[in-house]
Amino acid sequence: MIRYFIGKPIDPFSADLFKKTTLIAFFAWIGLGADGLSSSCYGPEQAFLALGHYHHLALFVSIGMILSVFVIALSYNQVIELFPSGGGGYKVSSQLLGPAVGVVSGSTLIIDYVLTIAISIASGMDALYSFFPKDIQFTKLPASFITILFLLFLNLRGMKESIRALLPIFLGFVITHIALLIYGTVIHTQGVVDVTRQSISEAHALSGRVGFLMMLAFILHAYSLGSGTYTGIEAVSNNVNKLAEPRVKTGKLTMLYMAISLSLVAGGITFLYMLWHVEPSADKTLNAILFAKILGSSPSAHAGLIVTLLFEAGILFVAANTGFLAGPTVLANMAVDNWFPRRFRLLSSRLVNSQGIIFFGVAALIILLLSRGNVSWLIVLYSINVFMTFCLTTLGMCRYWFTNRAYTLEWWTKCVMSLIGFILTSVILVTVLISKFFSGGSIAILVTGLVIFFCFMVRRHYTWVGRELRNRGRELLPPLDENKIIELVAPDAQERTAIIFVSGRVLGMHCLNWVLKNFPGYFKNMVFVSVGQVDIKSFTGKRALKRMAKEVDQTLDYFVRYCQQKNIPATSFADYGGDLMEQLVVLCQMIGKQFPQHMFFASQMSFYRDTWFKRFLHNGVSYTLQRRLHALSEEILLIPMSIN
Repeated sequence: MIRYFIGKPIDPFSADLFKKTTLIAFFAWIGLGADGLSSSCYGPEQAFLALGHYHHLALFVSIGMILSVFVIALSYNQVIELFPSGGGGYKVSSQLLGPAVGVVSGSTLIIDYVLTIAISIASGMDALYSFFPKDIQFTKLPASFITILFLLFLNLRGMKESIRALLPIFLGFVITHIALLIYGTVIHTQGVVDVTRQSISEAHALSGRVGFLMMLAFILHAYSLGSGTYTGIEAVSNNVNKLAEPRVKTGKLTMLYMAISLSLVAGGITFLYMLWHVEPSADKTLNAILFAKILGSSPSAHAGLIVTLLFEAGILFVAANTGFLAGPTVLANMAVDNWFPRRFRLLSSRLVNSQGIIFFGVAALIILLLSRGNVSWLIVLYSINVFMTFCLTTLGMCRYWFTNRAYTLEWWTKCVMSLIGFILTSVILVTVLISKFFSGGSIAILVTGLVIFFCFMVRRHYTWVGRELRNRGRELLPPLDENKIIELVAPDAQERTAIIFVSGRVLGMHCLNWVLKNFPGYFKNMVFVSVGQVDIKSFTGKRALKRMAKEVDQTLDYFVRYCQQKNIPATSFADYGGDLMEQLVVLCQMIGKQFPQHMFFASQMSFYRDTWFKRFLHNGVSYTLQRRLHALSEEILLIPMSIN
């Protein structure tokens, strides 16, 4: 039933796999660029409102927005060049500034993508429900939950499937908004010259009253409060591994599409607020007021306004999908480095990070429930976390170019670009943090701190377990005698056979030794079985997949040769894919038929103090396999390996 809805398993070794699953620049722009583009629905409004009665200063804010988008985009182009396997801000901070800084960057990115989903859904529902009467507003939160669950389902099917489903909404938003921006400017051409003069006059008058520095600080404050406009730019660098070859070229082209579309829409909307003299209203967004003025009051214009606002609500739902596409990749990269439970690095049978997708969906549901969909409060948390990542990323790149100046041509231009990006994002971060400290800024720091603390607890546990397993490995894993001549004896299928599940050399050898010790001479054959599960690390290309398969084969070959050197007939079976348990059960059934007199064995780590936290950090494959085989009336014995 689940496969009927999610889709058939995908073979990771298919010849045209990466052609089917990776994204060309156009689809990457839709899937990863919607987050940034959707921020034009609320970022420019926040900046314009912060100007108060000095609306004509919006010209300088608009110019600042356009320049900022391109500066940040160019800075992240360097990240794409340096880290073509993806990882973005997390990998930059980890490798260029140190693991401790990396976990801060990764934690803020995880919170950022959870908030991307929550804010986009809440904002989209606000826009959508503005057309409905007040007596059904109570259904807004349940509708938000249903939308998140729908997007979660789409992404469990696959990355391209979710993008194709949301493609019409994205294109509808881009076409309607760019058309309105061009039309609104063309029919008000004379006003462009007038408002430009008024902007300069207003800036000069304000500077004369309060001083140039105070005026500049006022503009920077408004500019910083519109910082939601620049969020989402980092998504491409975090997901370069999902792009079509050549990845760097595709990534840069995607970034160019994002920068042009975002700067044009966000900067254009901010400028038109001033050009059309938009005045705030309690029950309407500034975008709705602006577009109503541009289109006029005819019935056809009203219909056009409704279509435009529906696309505006729709792009926010598409932006929420970016959180499901990009967030699990960051989570998986942190899981590879043992900052998060290792289960989050694994891919499903559809070759998507299903556990990461579910994590982000559930986290977004919780955030929406706690905040009751309060967008203004969520935006503060959102901006602080994403700009913390921006700061660390640009600082890391600046340090890299300066450190490697002797080996890089034109290092200074790249270093200066990164430095400008660092200064720009730092100013925005500090301004938002100070001005909004008691309106959500302190909560952002607290939540980020808790996530970082959790990461260090996870890393501490895995470090301890790894050290214990290495110590056991020195005791349990003898080196094989490469010079010993072995007479290969094929297992007799009619003899009693021990089938051992190998999930690692140490656990596998512990299980084998236990069987040999407690059943001396009883089992005439040894069969070793393992499934290599595709994860974020092995799904970076065909070479990585082959390397993963080779590691599994070498591990099984070690056990077969070890038994043969002890004159015990042995063989092995392996499979590779995303659905570990299904493939393992199928493999066990096939081996069971081939060796009728069999019994299954598997090792399972056990802890002196077994807590929910430790159980959460280890996936318990052996327990799941035991339940599945018992349901098939098969015997399996779990051998505990105590870790104290």
